[in-house]
Amino acid sequence: MEKIHVYHYPRCGTCKKALRWLDEAGVDYQPHHIVEETPSEEMLLDLIRRSGLPVKRWFNTSGQKYREMNLKERVDKMTPEEAARLLASDGMLIKRPLITDGEKVTLGFSEKEYQQWRT
Repeated sequence: MEKIHVYHYPRCGTCKKALRWLDEAGVDYQPHHIVEETPSEEMLLDLIRRSGLPVKRWFNTSGQKYREMNLKERVDKMTPEEAARLLASDGMLIKRPLITDGEKVTLGFSEKEYQQWRT
């Protein structure tokens, strides 16, 4: 299994909770600041396809950027390619934390979903 990568925003409460959970569970991961190290368009497209999740789930729908760009009206009509391009343009648009090992993907924080990251 490839190393686990966690894309997070340091001031995000959900991200802090997720990182605390991973630390307490003894999960070895590589942290990435989601704005300074935004995943590439290619990586996001690959993860969107692997996840099987609807495109809308990849967006930080409660974020200021999402509202400013009026994405609520557009996101449901986006192709995975369009979504990956837009998400890669600004890490603040991505639902966080984003955790992946290159195969599995989780978005946001759910203790139940995080169980899979325990080794």
